[in-house]
Amino acid sequence: MILTDIKNTKVNLLKSVMLLLILVSFSCKKKDVIQEDPYKGGKESLGVKFIGDEPDPNQGAPGDEVTFKVNGLAKYKDKFEFLINETKADVISFSDSTLTVKIPASASTGGTTLLLEGQSFFGPKFTVQGKVSIDAAFKAVNGANSTISDILAIPNGYLLVGTFTNFESQAPAIPVNRIVSMNNDGSFQSLLSKDGANASILSINTMSNGKYAITGAFNNFNKRAGMNAVTILNSNGSLDTTIVQVINPNSEHPQLGYDTVAAFNGGVVGSVTKSFVRDNKITVLGNFQYFARYYYPRSTRDFKVTDLTRMPQIARLKENGEMDSTFNYDVTTKQGYAGTNGPINDAFMQADGKIVAVGTFSTFNGIQSNNIVRLNSDGSLDPTFATGTGADGPITSITYNAVAGRIMLAGNFKNFNGKAYNGIVMLNANGSVDETFKFGLLAGGIPNYAAQLNNGKIIVSGGFNNYNGVIRQGFMILNQDGSLAVGYNNTGAFEGRIAKMVQTTSALGYPAVLLVGDFTKFDNKKVGNIVRVEIKP
Repeated sequence: MILTDIKNTKVNLLKSVMLLLILVSFSCKKKDVIQEDPYKGGKESLGVKFIGDEPDPNQGAPGDEVTFKVNGLAKYKDKFEFLINETKADVISFSDSTLTVKIPASASTGGTTLLLEGQSFFGPKFTVQGKVSIDAAFKAVNGANSTISDILAIPNGYLLVGTFTNFESQAPAIPVNRIVSMNNDGSFQSLLSKDGANASILSINTMSNGKYAITGAFNNFNKRAGMNAVTILNSNGSLDTTIVQVINPNSEHPQLGYDTVAAFNGGVVGSVTKSFVRDNKITVLGNFQYFARYYYPRSTRDFKVTDLTRMPQIARLKENGEMDSTFNYDVTTKQGYAGTNGPINDAFMQADGKIVAVGTFSTFNGIQSNNIVRLNSDGSLDPTFATGTGADGPITSITYNAVAGRIMLAGNFKNFNGKAYNGIVMLNANGSVDETFKFGLLAGGIPNYAAQLNNGKIIVSGGFNNYNGVIRQGFMILNQDGSLAVGYNNTGAFEGRIAKMVQTTSALGYPAVLLVGDFTKFDNKKVGNIVRVEIKP
C-alpha cells in the first residue's frame, strides 16, 4: 500500500511538472509573437505619413488647388481619398512626397484626412476662405465665463446680461455679476452695478426715462434683497431705490421704522424668460404662477409681507411695479386667466404691441395653442394668427425680421400645422407658413436658433453636423429658399447655442452680426459666448 501511494505521488508530480513546462513554453511563444511585430497591419506598415505642419497655401477658396506634404503615396494610385473637414476633395496630382487637391465647392474650415485601405491618416487644419469670418478687430476676446442671455444697444456700446460672473478677465478686481457694459468695439466699460445680481438676468429693456428694466431669476441686486425677478436700474447701472416706512418693533430705535428698498415694487414667483417695455409698462413672460408685491405698511425691515396674485406665465406691470389688471386678468375671480399650461421659452413684440410667444405648452387660456401663440395688447389670445395646429414639439427660439416681414422658429419639433418640418420653419407675419422656404434634412442633432438677416439670408445654429448631406458643424447660412448659401459656409465648427443676434458692421465697414449666447467655439476657435462675425456681400 505504501509503495503504491509513493508511485502514484511520483506520477502526479511528474504530470504537474510537464503541465507547467507546457504553460511556460506557450507563454513564451505568445510573448515572442507579440514582440515580433506589435504594429503588424497598422498605419506604420503602409508607409504613409503627413510631414510638415502646413499645406501650401495654408488657406484658399473653393476651386483653389493646395499641396500637402505626404510621404509614401506613390504606390497607392486610385486607392485613397482626401477629405477637407470630412468633405471629399478631387486629387489633382501626387508623388511620393506631395499631394495636390482641389478645394471642394462645399468645403468648410477644419481638419484634413487621408483615407487608405480602411485607415485614416490625419493631416493639418485647412482654412477655407469665404464671405464669413470672425472680426479680428473686435476686442471681446475672452468674453464672458458663462451664458450671455440678452444684449441691448446703448449710446456708444451695449449692455450684456446673463449668468456670467466675469467679462474680459476683469473680475475679481472689478465685480462683474450677470451684467456688464462694453463699448462698440467690444472693450470693457465701467458700470455702477457693483455686486450685480445674485442669479440670472435673462432680459433687459430701456424705460422712457433712460432707466433699465431687468428681468430673470434673481432676488437680490447689489446685495440689496427684496426683488422678485424684476427690478429697475438707474442709467449708470445702480439699483433704483427708495425709502419706505415699515413697522418699528423697537421704539427706542426710530431708524428701524424705515427701510431702503428697490423703488420698483413688483415681480413674480419664478423666472422671467422674456420681457418687453411699451408705454413704460413691463410685460413679463416665462415660467411662473404668481405676481408678487410687498405690502410695506405691515412689514418690518427683516420681514416683508407679500401679496400674491395668480398670474400663470404672463403679466404686465406698471412703472412702479403694480400689476396691470387690464392685462389677461379676471376682475371677477381677482386672478389671472389660465395663461399657458407650460413655460414660455422665447417671444418678440410687434410694432403694434402684440406679442408672439413660443415654448413648451399646448393651451393658452384653455384654448388649444401648440407651443406658439399671439397675444393682443390686452393679453388675450389673437385668433387671427394663422398657425393652425402649431408645432408637435417644443419651440426654443423665435426671431422676427421687420425688413423681410418674416418669423423664424427653431426647436425640437418634426411637424408644424400638420406638415413635416425638421425643427425650422419660416412664417409670414400673419402666422401662416412661408412655403417658399424649404428646410432640408439635418443629421447629428437639432437646431436651436434661426434668424433672418436684412439681406434675406438666414443664420441657423444647433447641435447638428450635416445638412442635406453636406458637412455643417453647428452653424450655417442659408438662402431664402433654404438652400446653402454659396460662399457663406466656409466657417468651421460651432459649439453651443445663440441667444440673440444684433446686425451691425465690422471694423472695416462690412455687414456683420454680433452674436451672444451660450457657445464656446466659432469657426474652430475658442470664444467666450460672444463674437462679432463679418459677412461680406
